[in-house]
Amino acid sequence: MPYTWSISPTAHSERAPDATDVQELKLWPHNSLPPRGAAALILSLFTLAIIPMLGLLGSAVLWGLLPFVLLMVAGTWYALEHNYRQRRILEVLTLSRDNAHLVRTNPNGQTQEWECNQYWARAEMYEKSGPVPFYITLSGGGREVEIGAFLAEDERKALYPELVRKLRR
Repeated sequence: MPYTWSISPTAHSERAPDATDVQELKLWPHNSLPPRGAAALILSLFTLAIIPMLGLLGSAVLWGLLPFVLLMVAGTWYALEHNYRQRRILEVLTLSRDNAHLVRTNPNGQTQEWECNQYWARAEMYEKSGPVPFYITLSGGGREVEIGAFLAEDERKALYPELVRKLRR
């Protein structure tokens, strides 16, 4: 799952976590193709496009086809890089005893913040009426903000009960 919960105790001791601990949820978009895989894909694509052209070595047709092969490889590389840039999203929800604080870092580096008293913070799931199925929002402090809209539907379904449980503590 592209999210993790972590607990940082308020006092340094060897005890079980309790309600005074600070809990942090980090969410990020799933990335099924790591950068090394993307490099292998580009190399494979170039190799598979060049192999049929080996029979054209020494002819003028090679020079007519080569720009299109290079354009295809460059276009694929650009599309993958653009996708990686757009997926640089990080959402961090920090739940302390008194406070709920959400920070979203967008792909361009801009941050958006939401904060409210944890007692009033509520998680809500919109199964069909949101921009995506099983849309999750946090409300409190007079505002309602989305959380994890970039997650897959199954991931949002799994996250919602955990979020509700953590907010109730």
